[in-house]
Amino acid sequence: MTPNGPSPEVYARRRRCLLERLDKAVLFVPASEEAAYSNDVHYQYRQNSSVRYLTGFEEPAAVILARTGGDEDGFILLVRPRDDEAAVWTGERVGLEGAVSQYGADRAFPLDQAFEVLERCLQKAERLWYVRHRDGAVNCRILEAVHRANAGRQRSGRSRLVVCEADELIGEMRLIKEAEEIEIMRAACRHTVKAHRILMEELRPGMKEAWVAARAEFLLREAGCAGPAYGTIAAGGTAATILHYVRNDRILREGELLLLDAGGEYGGYAADVTRTIPVGAEFTAAQAELYDTVVAAQQAAIEAAAPDRTHESVHQAALEVLVDGMIAAGLLEGSRAECIENESYKRFYMHGTSHWLGMDVHDAGDYRRDGASRTLKPGMVLTVEPGIYVPVADDVPERLRGIGIRVEDDVLITAEGREVLSDGLPKRREDIERLRARAVA
Repeated sequence: MTPNGPSPEVYARRRRCLLERLDKAVLFVPASEEAAYSNDVHYQYRQNSSVRYLTGFEEPAAVILARTGGDEDGFILLVRPRDDEAAVWTGERVGLEGAVSQYGADRAFPLDQAFEVLERCLQKAERLWYVRHRDGAVNCRILEAVHRANAGRQRSGRSRLVVCEADELIGEMRLIKEAEEIEIMRAACRHTVKAHRILMEELRPGMKEAWVAARAEFLLREAGCAGPAYGTIAAGGTAATILHYVRNDRILREGELLLLDAGGEYGGYAADVTRTIPVGAEFTAAQAELYDTVVAAQQAAIEAAAPDRTHESVHQAALEVLVDGMIAAGLLEGSRAECIENESYKRFYMHGTSHWLGMDVHDAGDYRRDGASRTLKPGMVLTVEPGIYVPVADDVPERLRGIGIRVEDDVLITAEGREVLSDGLPKRREDIERLRARAVA
C-alpha cells in the first residue's frame, strides 16, 4: 500500500505479532500533525514512522491496537473523514470506509475522536503502551485519558493502569529488519550511491553548495525516492567541520574539500551516505593525511560490525585508528590509551561512529540493554561514519586548520558477518582522485 513499500501482508503480520503481546493491554500511536511552513501553507506531510510501520497509511492517522476483552478490541485506525471540499484543494482522502476496506482496520473513527476512542478502549485494560509524541501537549492528553479511565477503579477494587512507553514493543520490532525491509533498504542505498557517483563526476570549482544539494535531491527523486531522508549537507571548506551544516550557501573553490552527506527515502526507508571529495582533481597532502586515517578507521569499524559483537565495539575500532592518526598528525599528544581516557580526541571527533538506520535516519531501538552495549544481531542495520573535524584555531597545526572529513556507509548485519548496502561508491583516495582527474580534465 505504501508505494515501493512492504506488501499488505507484512503490515498485517506486524499487527498480529503486537496484538499477541497485548494481554489486557492497549497500544496507542498518536498522529503526527501537519506542520505549517507559514500561515496556511504546509510542509509535505511525513507520516509517523510507527503508524507507517503498522499500516502503510500515508495520511494523518493514529493507531490503536487493543486486546482487553472489550467491545473495541483489535485494530482501530483513526483518520480524517472524506471531505468533498477538501478534495478540491488537496485531493481525495481514504476516509473511514477506506481505512477498513483498503487498510484492514477492524474499525475506523474520525481522527479528532482519537482520545475519546482511546479512553473507551482503556476501560478493561490493565496496561497502556504509548508512543511518545514530540509535542508535550499530546502526551498530556494521553495521560488525561488515563486519569479518566482510572477514575473510580480503586473503589471497584481494580488496579490502576500501568503506563509504559512503547519503544520496548515497536522499537524492538523495528530494530530487526525483515526480508522485504532489507530489499527496500538495498534499493534506497542503490539510488543514493548512484546520486553520489554522478555528483562526484559533475562537481567543478566555482559551483555553489546549494546547487550540489539541489542536484542530489533531484537525482534521488528521479530514481524513485520520495525525496531526501534528511536535510542534505553539502559542506565545502571549513563548513565541513560543522556536523549538521545545512546553510549550503558557499561557493566551492579549488583546493577545498566537499563533504556531501545525502541519502534518499525509498518505500519509507532511509539511506544515509557521506563522501568527502576534492573540489578539484586531488587532495592536498594535509587533506590526504587525514582522509586516509578516516578511511582506515571506517574499514576497521566495518570489520567489527558482525554478529555477537557489540555496538560499542564498532565505535571503539574506529576510535583507535582515528586517535593514532590524530597523534601522528600532531593534533593530539600522548599515547592512544591516554588520549582515549582523557577524551582529548573529542575536540576533533565528537560523535559516535554508528546509529541505527531504518524508517528513520536515526532509527528506533535501544543502544544499551541491561547496562551494557547492545549485541549486534542479523537484521540490524547501522551506519558506520567516522570523521575528523579540525577547527580553525591557533593551537592546531596550520596545515590542518579547517579540514573536515567524514566517510559513511550503511551496513546490514548478516548471519555470516555483514553486507555494506552502500557498497560500490568509491572511497579509497586513489580511486576518488582518478575519478576526479577525469571529471575536471
